[in-house]
Amino acid sequence: MRLIVNGEKLEVLNVETLQDLLKELQIEPQRVAVEINVSIVKKSDYSTFKLNEGDRVEIVNFIGGGYRWI
Repeated sequence: MRLIVNGEKLEVLNVETLQDLLKELQIEPQRVAVEINVSIVKKSDYSTFKLNEGDRVEIVNFIGGGYRWI
């Protein structure tokens, strides 16, 4: 599946859900906020939120004093 993650083209295999993508990217879900096609996804929906070819994914990692784009 081809996605755009934080502005970069990315091709992933065996990824169906947002949770799968975060695992593939080795990102801790508890520490990020995720937007898919300009809509924020609730953390409780990460495991069921299905990704589609061409989705635009923005992942923001919050740190003390602000945030950092991943």
